[in-house]
Amino acid sequence: MLLTGPEGLKALTTAHETGRALPGFVAYNLETVQGIVAAAEAHPDDHPVIIQAGSSPFKHAGRAPLMRLALDAAKASPAQLGVHLDHSRDLDELTACLEAGYTSVMIDGSHLPFAENIALTREAVRRARDHGAWVEAELGALPGDEDVSTDATASPTAMTDPAQAAEFVAETGVDALAVAVGNVHGFTADPVRLDLTRLAAIHAAVPVPLVLHGASGLPRDQLLGALTHGVAKINVNAELRRAYLRAVSAELPTALPGSDVVSLWTAGRNAVTEAASRIITQLS
Repeated sequence: MLLTGPEGLKALTTAHETGRALPGFVAYNLETVQGIVAAAEAHPDDHPVIIQAGSSPFKHAGRAPLMRLALDAAKASPAQLGVHLDHSRDLDELTACLEAGYTSVMIDGSHLPFAENIALTREAVRRARDHGAWVEAELGALPGDEDVSTDATASPTAMTDPAQAAEFVAETGVDALAVAVGNVHGFTADPVRLDLTRLAAIHAAVPVPLVLHGASGLPRDQLLGALTHGVAKINVNAELRRAYLRAVSAELPTALPGSDVVSLWTAGRNAVTEAASRIITQLS
């Protein structure tokens, strides 16, 4: 079932209050959407899952086809599913997703000066309210690439400032705040160590749930530390991509002689389901 915006926000705030987190899984195509939905269906109804069909995947699949695919899959499933626009910098794109029925959106003004980020985010919140959707924004610069794992490391100067976070949330009215506390998009050569002291300060300064991007490969102690300091949504992308590619690569020698693309797609989809299911369990 596709959660309404208010239902999705209630799931987020409940996770925030109980020290849990909702998984936000990035989907690029039919098989990744199906894999995410299957993982959600394998868990009890009190484990809502967010399908993140957003700006970066739109470049591959096209906005309208991927939007419709994600929304239709969520509506047809018995699991509790939200559909989320991730990392959008375009208000027209954001509006199109809201009009299509997305339950939440992320406006990413983290690349802008502070005042401009506030202005952009405030407008995104206004538009989302007209459609009953909740809004995530980002403050602080997150290293790495959303689609390709790198050896990036976090710079202390790029991290989220707690005082600025408090002002940002108060000025914009956002429902969730994505933060930079040492997290990195994609896998890194060395294990990521979060600045949990900074995260605790941000949590104390703002009343809304926090979001951690770049959670793929995060050590378990770091993940649990994030949950105890206000993180109520965890974004996962690279971990699903890697599972998909490894499964397809393993199947390729068998599939290639007969041009059996179905077995490749099935292997990739099943690997996404397995990886996503494991993450759902970790966040429960």
